[in-house]
Amino acid sequence: MTWLWRIFFSFLWLAPAWCATVKGEVVLTDSRDPGVRHNRDFSGVVVWLEPVNGDPPRTVASRRYRMEQKDKHFKPHVLAIPVGAAVDFPNKDPIFHNVFSNYNGQIFDLSLYRPKTSKDVVFKRPGIVRVFCNIHPTMSAVIAVLDTPWFDVSGVSGYFEIRDVQAGGYTLHIFHERATDETLKELAQPVAVEDGAPRILPAIRISETGYIPAPHKNKWDKDYPPGVEDQPAYAPH
Repeated sequence: MTWLWRIFFSFLWLAPAWCATVKGEVVLTDSRDPGVRHNRDFSGVVVWLEPVNGDPPRTVASRRYRMEQKDKHFKPHVLAIPVGAAVDFPNKDPIFHNVFSNYNGQIFDLSLYRPKTSKDVVFKRPGIVRVFCNIHPTMSAVIAVLDTPWFDVSGVSGYFEIRDVQAGGYTLHIFHERATDETLKELAQPVAVEDGAPRILPAIRISETGYIPAPHKNKWDKDYPPGVEDQPAYAPH
């Protein structure tokens, strides 16, 4: 019986060798953003792999993700999740918030809710979801809902690491909110992954040329009223 257990644990030890890690870094160029220009902050770029042949494995999205509202900001500003995952939106501020998305990706409206409470959304289809607060016009975030288990979001240094990638051919895709659709399409590239061998990609340079920032509307597609955001309470109409 002992030999059976040895074989079983040998397979567990060898299992990680069947998969590989894809590593790399992104570099943002031609940026007007102060964090990029002065601090070389290359965070918030979503990178994912889609198999060239066949669909990616379907996995049960049991993990819950989190996007806090703190100091009138969404944290993290960019979040990547698999299709079917739930995201909690806790209100950590001493004021009301109203999280919503009304175009692209999945439309939802969590309505007004109090400090120290939380609401959630299950994201059922892939897409880029733009998230806003109906009270605070400066609050915005992005949720990338991906139909693949292989993804990551770059850190401040631009580094990303996609783990447990099965051997095969893939197309690498990128999303960056300050890059045009044309730029992102041009950055898509083939990636070959071998069993257990780390795949280190050349640096990926993402130009922000052509990006034009614009204020967003509230959930009724109107301009935000002045002065509302500093009040502790809020009437929705």
